[in-house]
Amino acid sequence: MAACTSGSPGAQVKPGGRSFTVAAAGDVLIHPELVEQAAKDAEKTGEGQAGLDFGPLMAGVKPVISKADLAICHMETPVGTPKGPFEGYPEFLVPPQILTTLKDVGYDTCSTASNHTYDHGLKAVKRTLDAMDKVGLGHTGSARTPQEAEQINIRDVNGVKVAHLSFSWESFLNPTPETERWAFNRMSTDEIKKAEARARKKGAEVVILSVHWGLEHYNEPSLPQLELAERITKETGIDLVIGHHSHVVQPIQKLNGKWVAYSLGNQVARHSSPTGLTEEGAIGWFEFRETADGWDVDARYRTTLVDIPPEVEAGDKAPEGAVEEHRVVDVQQVLDSPGDLSDDRLARYRLAADRTRGFLHNRGAPRGDGLEQLSLGK
Repeated sequence: MAACTSGSPGAQVKPGGRSFTVAAAGDVLIHPELVEQAAKDAEKTGEGQAGLDFGPLMAGVKPVISKADLAICHMETPVGTPKGPFEGYPEFLVPPQILTTLKDVGYDTCSTASNHTYDHGLKAVKRTLDAMDKVGLGHTGSARTPQEAEQINIRDVNGVKVAHLSFSWESFLNPTPETERWAFNRMSTDEIKKAEARARKKGAEVVILSVHWGLEHYNEPSLPQLELAERITKETGIDLVIGHHSHVVQPIQKLNGKWVAYSLGNQVARHSSPTGLTEEGAIGWFEFRETADGWDVDARYRTTLVDIPPEVEAGDKAPEGAVEEHRVVDVQQVLDSPGDLSDDRLARYRLAADRTRGFLHNRGAPRGDGLEQLSLGK
């Protein structure tokens, strides 16, 4: 007898059916302070490339990301050459060494359509995708040629063909010229439908959509986000929607039977004026189980926080017990094993956990839909 899943009451798991897990996280946005951190870490570890090692920065999320059958990141910016020069906001050009670290952490593929995709033109788009190919990271959302723009990123995940699509709104700072509009996918319900149709024609059994949308620094989705989410979940067969761009956590909601993560915040970033909210993020965790009628999906999450050292004047010392290095932290792991952390540090992690839970649940996901924190013991 088939058992019911906790995600959708009444959904019957198919006897002998397939299953797989997906981890998806927020924006990867390498600001100059994070490049400086990677240089400091390279001096200590003797690892990395061209004097930069992003491994210590990202190590905290490896136990979660590497556990998933399919791990999806959002690479928001183009990369430069290993020795630079590098640039921050507003026209990013970041070290390609971060891609090696993303792969090492456990990411399999990344969305690349964003308002920064075209910051340095088609040359940088090509360089970024070439670098991702070199380290073995899949990608979707931008393209080096018109022919590549028509291709679909389909991966075999536990015997299931899973397609990953990526769309974004256009950058007003660096719009693509008309002759290169194929270089990345612009947000359009019709274009999303066409891409899904191509994916299904190529055999995709599950289609996951990454969308770069909404307003920055707002923890509630905007009206256009809500309207587009309604259209996507009602008018397409897309199985999961993963959102980015706001740089803060927004709700995860089940809409028309499909999970929509409006924004998972930042996976890693160091804004010039940190707000507290911009350091907080979530890893969305989705378990797909095959049913007689398609797929039943359970949703979980794991809170993350980017630790930022305090700024001190030259010659002064940071407060005792303060953060010393930029690090992406698995908040629950720290709370479960706090060691000798100060009360102030622990209070910051508890705030991130409580606040993230509140934002994620703010459109009703706990009421019957089963959104819970992921336990690594399960």
